[in-house]
Amino acid sequence: MNRLGPLRIPRCLLDPVASLPPADREGLATVQIEHAEGRITALHPVELPPSRQLPLALTPPVDPHVHLDKAFSGALFPNPSGTMAGALEANLRELGQRGGEQVLQRAGLALERAWRHGLRALRSHVDSQAPATLEVWEALQQLRARWAGRVDLQLVALAPLGYWRTADGDLLARRVARDGGLLGSVVGTPFSPLAWDAVGLEALLTQAETLGCGLDLHIDEHDAAPAPGVRALVRLLERRGGCRVPITCSHASSLALLAAPDLARWADRLAAAGVAVVALPFTNLWLLGKREGTTPLVRPQAPIQQLQAAGVRVAMGSDNVQDPWYPGGDFDPVELLRLAPLLSHQLPWRRRGLAPFTSEASRLLDLPWDGVLREGSPADLLVLGASSWGDLLARSPQRRVMRAGRWLPPPDQEAASALLAALEVPVASG
Repeated sequence: MNRLGPLRIPRCLLDPVASLPPADREGLATVQIEHAEGRITALHPVELPPSRQLPLALTPPVDPHVHLDKAFSGALFPNPSGTMAGALEANLRELGQRGGEQVLQRAGLALERAWRHGLRALRSHVDSQAPATLEVWEALQQLRARWAGRVDLQLVALAPLGYWRTADGDLLARRVARDGGLLGSVVGTPFSPLAWDAVGLEALLTQAETLGCGLDLHIDEHDAAPAPGVRALVRLLERRGGCRVPITCSHASSLALLAAPDLARWADRLAAAGVAVVALPFTNLWLLGKREGTTPLVRPQAPIQQLQAAGVRVAMGSDNVQDPWYPGGDFDPVELLRLAPLLSHQLPWRRRGLAPFTSEASRLLDLPWDGVLREGSPADLLVLGASSWGDLLARSPQRRVMRAGRWLPPPDQEAASALLAALEVPVASG
């Protein structure tokens, strides 16, 4: 048996029925953890003076929306304008040259970064209408098998709605179903007319039900109109009496353009339809509302708190990493968590502020573990060099990652060290 702690852990990430202290004003409880053979064996309350500084710890977060196939491609295919049109043009050029070996290298690096930073699961969308689609899909399946047991990887085949109605699209959909993947598409302004969306959406829902595949849609990723795609999807689900497979709306940015009463009504209808939402503030705030020579006054993103209040399951993801759609990011969940209060007013000391990164993201991906520590759960932790939420927001902390009761080596700092070492120029004596 091993003992760890004491640690300050969000009470919402601890067994709700365990005899542990209530949350303090930061939503934290002080506990000591016992573990053996990679599993939690006991959680013990600890009473210490409030002035005692202790490490803040989380269970390893989950990222419900990334793009492993294009990660780290931004240097070769830049988008200097930082616009949606520029991103699409650069992405299409890169897609025409993409192959399995490139994706193995880029996605392998991404998974290594994610693992060292503390992520335990990812859902990646995969561009799936190109000559090398099957080659790329196979490369990602290899990585999925290679990383099984360390980072759970779910894959979404992303293609235009019309593609899924072709013979090639049907063959790919069957392959995706055999591999346990999901079907995805892009719905709503500015990518396709709404009338075509309605026809294609119904066909895609039927296809997904037939194959038993979940759906994850890029929907209403724009600042041009108030959520035409989400509204069309909800109406379609209401008319059909629902859908037999889970549906996720990724982005749903232009829901924020609805007037408050309309937003409340559509949020209620989304909840009743059982549709989940993934908010993606990094890419949305980078691209949307951008006009040359102006500072944007409207920067739409999914209205997380209004959706949560209606009972919609909401998770938050990092989306693009160092590619034409967003030049930053590093598959680091702590950076997204640190910036969420600024970007989206998500307060991590409240359950609803933290859940999109942990328990709700776990449930959205239907993972075996919901990210809550209890007897028998994995001995997995992300321990931060911060003693409070204020410390976390003040500076990016060092961290240690425990998986199955063992500490991982800290994230690699060699690249940064090499850059800084160049500053040390020897001075000739004389």
